[in-house]
Formats: sequence, structure tokens, C-alpha cells
Amino acid sequence: QVQLVESGGGSVQAGGSLKLSCAAFGYTYSSPCMGWFRLAPGKEREGVATIDYDGSASYADSAKGRFTISQDNAKNILYLQMNSLKREDTAMYYCAAEFRYGGRCRGDFDYWGQGTQVTVSS
Repeated sequence: QVQLVESGGGSVQAGGSLKLSCAAFGYTYSSPCMGWFRLAPGKEREGVATIDYDGSASYADSAKGRFTISQDNAKNILYLQMNSLKREDTAMYYCAAEFRYGGRCRGDFDYWGQGTQVTVSS
């Protein structure tokens, strides 16, 4: 059973930085696409960034230039470096994994973590 465990959230002032991590367990020979999503109160879930198994990354407009998604395939760990944080980045951040397309991201995420809270204050 695949499990995803996020960490690294917290409270930070606007303009600050945080680095989220997502440790993935329960698979050995599969090559998933991984992604970060967020959910803020009163808003719909938003895709923040995704990364193919070969390292090709895609970002939401809100994340471009400020966030960087990366992964350590040997350790099955996904990262999200977030810089220049804004109040509107406040949300619960989730990582997700997609296994169906050989490591290519198609938006059909099968597994989700429990989330880590990011709070940005002004």
C-alpha cells in the first residue's frame, strides 16, 4: 500500500521561505509522477506543481518563479521549496502520486498524503 507523508509546514512571515517534503512508501519498482496541491478555506483544491519521473516539472501560475518542485528518486522523497511566500499561499499542502502512465503526469493522482499546514502572516 502506497503511503505519502508530508512534513515541513509551519508558520512564516510574508516574504519568507519554507521547504516541504513528502516521503513515499510502499512501492519499489514503480515510477510515479508526483505533485503538490493545496487547499485553502473556502477555495477549491489547487494544483501547485507536478514533476514527471524524469524530472520534467510544471507549475501553476501562482507558483512560477517562487516555488521549485524536486525529487530524490533514490529515496522516494518529493520536495517543494517555497520562496517569497505570500498570505495567499496559506493552505494545507498535499502531495500526491500518479502511477498509471509510467511516470508521466496526466492528472489522475491515485494516492494522497494527509497534508501539512502552511500559514503565512503579514
